[in-house]
Amino acid sequence: KLEELQQEGAVGQRKITQYTRYVTIGLATLQSTGLVFIFGTGRGTAFFSAASAAPTVPLLPDGVWPRGYLIIPTLVAGTAVLMWMAELISQRGIGNGMSMIIFASGVASLPGGFWSILQLNKVFWFVAMVLLTIGIIIAVVFVELGQRRIPVQFAKRVVGRRMMGGQNTYIPLKVNQSGVIPIIFASSIMLLPVIFSQFLGSGEGWRGEIASFVDQYIVNPQNFVYITLFALMIIAFAYFYNSIAFDPVRQADQLRRQGGFIPGVRPGPQTEKYLGKAVNRITLPGAVFIAIIAILPYILLIMAGVNSFGFAGTSVLISVGVALELMRQIDSQLTLRNYEGFLK
Repeated sequence: KLEELQQEGAVGQRKITQYTRYVTIGLATLQSTGLVFIFGTGRGTAFFSAASAAPTVPLLPDGVWPRGYLIIPTLVAGTAVLMWMAELISQRGIGNGMSMIIFASGVASLPGGFWSILQLNKVFWFVAMVLLTIGIIIAVVFVELGQRRIPVQFAKRVVGRRMMGGQNTYIPLKVNQSGVIPIIFASSIMLLPVIFSQFLGSGEGWRGEIASFVDQYIVNPQNFVYITLFALMIIAFAYFYNSIAFDPVRQADQLRRQGGFIPGVRPGPQTEKYLGKAVNRITLPGAVFIAIIAILPYILLIMAGVNSFGFAGTSVLISVGVALELMRQIDSQLTLRNYEGFLK
């Protein structure tokens, strides 16, 4: 249904935007409700400090009612305001508005993250984190700009008295086609057991065992079980996203209709198999790369003995990706107005 709406042009795009707003409010309501219950029991302090041994201080000592039910609509209203601001930036500015807001948030946390390490007198790990951040930025730039180009040729045909077609082009397949979406999906799924354990409670018996297991292995980023699950889910969601974003059957059918073909590959099922194999092979290094980017700061923080750092690998991945996309859009605007672009 969404694909049909996307093909309808501006009218369909407005409907998709409206559906996106409804889903955003629904997800915000669900997540804010879960966070209120987490904070109400006091386990939220341990969750957001990224340390299982952190003290549990109930932030709602009087219970969820009535203050908690005031926090829920407040968080939802804040999400709606951010969504409105992002749409204004997208309409009146350059670049995706929500991406720009996330980019500003990630970059703003960089000085505080480095300062937190310096306050612990860990100069060596401060230098290591700076070098790691620079290395991640360089690696992300190379991977974000890297692509597999599948050559395509178009057959010549006579239209009236003119010879049409016969040109050569290519299908660009990005190494990291999914971007940061798998990390977002994996983070959301890792949060669900925490929310469910809050409803079970932390008493004695099997409920307490489930809650303690979630606190020790699912909540704590300093546990290698959490890191392993997080990395595997990122790789799985990368394949899931690419299977939706790039359809080999539709791409092969479109090439056939336009009179194009891949050299050495017959049109039809063989082209579909070739494109599907190429996408699967290129997805693996991209998925492993973003998984390493996401878990590498956690491993370094475990070795350094630091509980949290504000500028994680995910923030670097988002920030660099948004910055590259913004530069491309600015360069296209400059080129459109007969100015020399700054991207060489």
